[in-house]
Amino acid sequence: MKNGLIIICVIFALVLVYQFAGYLMSISKQDKIKVEPFLAFGNNTEVFFKGRVIRAYTQSRPSSRKSWLSNIIASVKRYAGSSVPLAKVEITFQEKSYVVSTDEDGVFELQIGECQPNSGLSELVTFQVLEPKTRNSPIAHMDVIRYSGDTGVISDIDDTIIISHSTDIGKKFWLSISKNAFTRRPLPNVSEFYKKLTGNGIYPIFYVSSSDWSLFDLIKDFLRFRHIPDGPILLKDKHINLKNIWRSGGGDHSHKLQKIELLMEMYPKMQFYIVGDSGQHDPEIYAQIMEEYPGRVKDVFIRIVGKLDKSRESELMKLHGSDHFHFIESSEQAIEILEKESIIN
Repeated sequence: MKNGLIIICVIFALVLVYQFAGYLMSISKQDKIKVEPFLAFGNNTEVFFKGRVIRAYTQSRPSSRKSWLSNIIASVKRYAGSSVPLAKVEITFQEKSYVVSTDEDGVFELQIGECQPNSGLSELVTFQVLEPKTRNSPIAHMDVIRYSGDTGVISDIDDTIIISHSTDIGKKFWLSISKNAFTRRPLPNVSEFYKKLTGNGIYPIFYVSSSDWSLFDLIKDFLRFRHIPDGPILLKDKHINLKNIWRSGGGDHSHKLQKIELLMEMYPKMQFYIVGDSGQHDPEIYAQIMEEYPGRVKDVFIRIVGKLDKSRESELMKLHGSDHFHFIESSEQAIEILEKESIIN
């Protein structure tokens, strides 16, 4: 009965989404092209930038008082935006400029070396759209954050810190469109676990997720509202729109491996704690990272999500043989492991 109700709600939401999208398109025009910077971080010699160029509608600020209908309308606006492929973006950092092009999903990135911190130069990076030409060329700014030290944390997001029901497409879709950053729920005691894992902010944390870039602001707001440590958020590049919104967070998860490899190369002297869940092949991806970078992973925490079929359970139990792999059912259990093994004080 409960599942049937969820299916009905999802179908109703889909109809509402498409009806409202058609109405919105018929009475208004998308806002001017804008550039959205997502990442600006690095080490003492390199920096990495990422962002996208889109045509999109103006979003209202979310709040805990927003109704489910208001949240659905906001989701429609979020995914009604269109990417701008082959746009030219000028990136200016430390008085030097670089021009990059966006890919078919409107995403651009740039990694530059030999750019040590200089007390006489600003660590502010500027992004400006050069093409397509508009009356007011879109500009955005972001502070570059450089990380150092010998310890860091890499974490998944869906069903690792935020309840997403990633293994149930109906529940997942309904949550993604009917809730916002202030009404989505975290897993119990996640904030306490992550504060301990990062040494109360001493160790940097990087989030790697299969969510798409349209959810970047939602995730940032969620982390802040739930008092979960902030850090760079590396998401999936594939542009999600109203036609394929149900695919958000799904599909191939190999991009997680690529993004974790980027972090491993960016911080070669850093060892990592890695946190994920059993629902999206995180254990296999993290095991591969441990093979590729021996001695670079301190501990892995995998949250068990839902029921596992026998073959999947057998595969995970093989990984469980590793002293550094911990399969957990709660944040409290993870904290107990940290304290028992003297990983934290």
